[in-house]
Amino acid sequence: MAISLCQMKAPLSHHRIFICLDLSSNILSLRMLSICLMSPSIRRHQTGQAPFHHSPPLADSPPTRIGFIGAGRMATALAGGFVAAKIVSPQDIVASDVSADALTAFASQTGGGVVGSNAELAGRSDVIVLAVKPQMAGEVLGEIASALDESALLISIVAGLPLSRLEQELPAGRLARVMPNTPCLIGAGASAFALGRGATPEDSVLVQQLMSAVGVCLPVPEKLLDAVTGLSGSGPAFVYAMIEALSDGGVKAGLPRAAATHLAAATVSGAAQMVLQTGEHPGALKDQVTSPAGTTIAGLAALESHGVRGALIEAVTAAAARATELAEQ
Repeated sequence: MAISLCQMKAPLSHHRIFICLDLSSNILSLRMLSICLMSPSIRRHQTGQAPFHHSPPLADSPPTRIGFIGAGRMATALAGGFVAAKIVSPQDIVASDVSADALTAFASQTGGGVVGSNAELAGRSDVIVLAVKPQMAGEVLGEIASALDESALLISIVAGLPLSRLEQELPAGRLARVMPNTPCLIGAGASAFALGRGATPEDSVLVQQLMSAVGVCLPVPEKLLDAVTGLSGSGPAFVYAMIEALSDGGVKAGLPRAAATHLAAATVSGAAQMVLQTGEHPGALKDQVTSPAGTTIAGLAALESHGVRGALIEAVTAAAARATELAEQ
């Protein structure tokens, strides 16, 4: 196990140097780990690696009116993110919902307006975000079909609702489908999107700009959105289970529960940021922590013997397969 003693920033190399003591064996050794802090363009030039995330280019003409059909937690989080990113002002967002409580919460948290009719919302919005439960989608699409303008962009975040169904139900409008995940609620989402009928390259830029206000967003072909559902859509639950298990291990080793959970969550968060910020392969980062005959390799061997890697792979593929089944029902 490597224990960090101090860190120094080398002014000329733009690296942060971590000096660590490796106490995992009987021999006391000194290691230095350099993490590149150079700009993404320099890092790409020197390593040939692209950064994992960058801000999308801004749309030339950001929308002036965004309407949310469904005012639940996800819609409220998205609207708040759009406002915070200054993509749109509060007075230019509006929501409709069958729940008066949801509309009250939306208005209170975002500063946006509310309307009582889905058709009215569709008629007055440049961008419509469809954020209803899957079982309500058919009824809602029927309500807005005649009100949707040719120039409007409809972005669906409804799970399991394919673009083909939207194209069948809506005679007008440009279409896009987004698969967000629950960390969007705190601005740390991992989303993917696919474009549908009539959508333009400018729409692609706009969708990515909007969703990047609440995390990372990547374009993919629609046929891969079920895989996205299995990985980043269901993935937070898998990670929560991992954090809980790590915490249990800490408690078993003697840590108080609160400290174990805090350390487990912070460890997962820090490791994820190492992958995102350095651009290095997870396996390479793993090897940097793993010393010969040390504590980490003992733990990794235990993970392998219990099939943790295979279980995570199967979890993603099982969730993706279920997403496909649900879309076909």
